[in-house]
Amino acid sequence: MADPILYSFRRCPYAMRARMALHVSGMAAEHREVRLRDKPAELLEASPKGTVPVLVTGDGEVIDESLDIMRWALGQNDPEGWLSGVDDDLIADNDGPFKHHLDRYKYDTRYDSDGAHHRSEAVAILTHLERRLEDGEYLCGNRRTLTDIAIFPFVRQFAGADRDWFDAQPLPQLQLWLARLLASDLFAAIMVKRDPWISDA
Repeated sequence: MADPILYSFRRCPYAMRARMALHVSGMAAEHREVRLRDKPAELLEASPKGTVPVLVTGDGEVIDESLDIMRWALGQNDPEGWLSGVDDDLIADNDGPFKHHLDRYKYDTRYDSDGAHHRSEAVAILTHLERRLEDGEYLCGNRRTLTDIAIFPFVRQFAGADRDWFDAQPLPQLQLWLARLLASDLFAAIMVKRDPWISDA
């Protein structure tokens, strides 16, 4: 059976969490880095919605939602027990309300939005994570799990919009959590720069 094919974009937070799950699972996969402005026909044929990540498994199944890719990879092999720490409510808050406010804070001109308002609303959500982290180094205890990795790329993006401001916020546990994940070998491994994939067709 052929290796799975992953269509990805290095800076996309959804693709980051999929790559982290694939990497920790030890699953071999052909990585196809795409240009979002010039998406390959093979990506669009596999998933017409044209977003990343998209995983085409060895038997031809197409998985085009990042959380589903994470669960699929960890279902094959979960050496760190990530699936034992899945908080669906926290992940839903991240993918819904937090992502909404993050976009309208970071890209206020694009959305014609009040960036300061959306930043404040996002911080209110992050305060819930801060409280969770008072009980352990990670969101579901003292080791990283799927919940941490699903949420981490979006908190990274939020912090990066104005790092000095973020570092000055009263979120010490969240800041430590973010620093720990940013410094991990896992994150370094999945952020290696790759040339855009070019079809042989």
